[in-house]
Amino acid sequence: MANISGVIKSIRDIMWQDTGLNGDAQRIEQLGWLLFLKIFSDKDKELELLDETYKSPIPDKFHWVKEKGNWAGDDEGMTGDELVEFVDRQLFPALRNLDVSTGNRRALIVREVFDGNNNYMKSGINIRKVLNKLNEIDFNIAKDRHAFGELYESILKELQSAGKSGEFYTPRAITQFITDIIDPQLGEKILDPACGTGGYLTCAIEHLKKQANSVEDRKSIEENIAGWEYKPLPYLLATTNLILHDIEVPNIRFGDALDQPLSNFTEKDRVNVILANPPFGGIVANNNETNFPLTYRTKESADLFLILMIHILKQGGRAGIVLPDGSLTGDGIKQRVREKLLKDCNLHTIIRLPNSVFQPYATVATNLLFFNKVQGSSNQADQSHPEQGRRADNHATKEVWYYEHRMPEGYKAYNKTRPIQAKEFDPIKAWWNNRQESDICWKVSIDKIIDRGYDLDIKNPTKAEEAHEYSSAELMAQLHKSFEKSNLLLNSLMEAVK
Repeated sequence: MANISGVIKSIRDIMWQDTGLNGDAQRIEQLGWLLFLKIFSDKDKELELLDETYKSPIPDKFHWVKEKGNWAGDDEGMTGDELVEFVDRQLFPALRNLDVSTGNRRALIVREVFDGNNNYMKSGINIRKVLNKLNEIDFNIAKDRHAFGELYESILKELQSAGKSGEFYTPRAITQFITDIIDPQLGEKILDPACGTGGYLTCAIEHLKKQANSVEDRKSIEENIAGWEYKPLPYLLATTNLILHDIEVPNIRFGDALDQPLSNFTEKDRVNVILANPPFGGIVANNNETNFPLTYRTKESADLFLILMIHILKQGGRAGIVLPDGSLTGDGIKQRVREKLLKDCNLHTIIRLPNSVFQPYATVATNLLFFNKVQGSSNQADQSHPEQGRRADNHATKEVWYYEHRMPEGYKAYNKTRPIQAKEFDPIKAWWNNRQESDICWKVSIDKIIDRGYDLDIKNPTKAEEAHEYSSAELMAQLHKSFEKSNLLLNSLMEAVK
């Protein structure tokens, strides 16, 4: 078994010396496509041994290793300018243009990965060194694969502090807690419509593996786990993540979940379980808000994702998602979105998180929402109206429980070296099925929520309001985000009047 952590450390050291790589996000992307190709090629070798009719979608010339002399698998193979030229002028163009007309899903995955990512390294000697280090790992050896899978999580975690790329990573403690609470079952269709690096999907896979007792059970996991992701880097990382978790052909769609009319999602598209951290604080691109009924048309991505998720849940389906405080309050469209949620779904629990959970990517306070699509609720996303059906008995939600998650004693804020830990959710798990009100738990009736104009931003009634003193850096970050959002909105309005 290879010394996996030693291999990755050596690769990082090599990459730091390359003048073409700037910042953690670029280094992760560079390592990402190399890892993907190595893992994919190792899986191809295994499939060829198991099925003599199997043929890799990657042409032999570009395969990691097919025979002595291949570009990557031969430690004495090409290097220097010849290797850079090969990667940039031959490898990437060939894989970006793979023939997918036969419907080969593995070919499509390779094409989509290479279509959206790039080679940044400038030194062919450094590329050769990285390839040789990766050749020390055999991903068909279970111990190597599983050891690397654990290390891969730490690589993904680095995105949290890699500028804007932090939006693609949800802390493992949160993905694990939500998955444990939702408790997906074999045979259920499970979806993350904004899957980022695949954290929820891999948690669901491992959760389901504990229930699997046969080859058929394991096959059903692959068939029923799905994700959507619209940015190239997280798509690459998520696809690799699922392959490391024994998913032969990851079912991750490369595309924007909001880019088609809501009415296109019919009964065949509906799912039993949604686990998600939809993008928030963002402005919807390409006028995708017009794909939604006028009642819910907004530029705020989190609100549109919430409408989408309500719509595609099956009757009786359940969801565990992350939403910012801004989605719990507000008038107009925001109010109508919340009304839709409370009418069609039983929003039974909101876990209020400290505002430093997603730092440094985001400093806003966030919440974990758990809801079930109630039998008999409407599947028509445009039927709610603020002036109709305001009586409590027209709402699937009858009361909402709140739980205020507090940081461990001695913590002022979570940070890179002290992130939120899985064990912090143990008290919530113990409370979940034996709920009692306390200084951190309270419940609110639907009547009170209706009287509040569907405002769900309900503070702990036992807690005195605390004044938060923002640092200069926090204030500047909030101003920057506010100006950025205003500029995007102004640009979209200017485009609309042209």
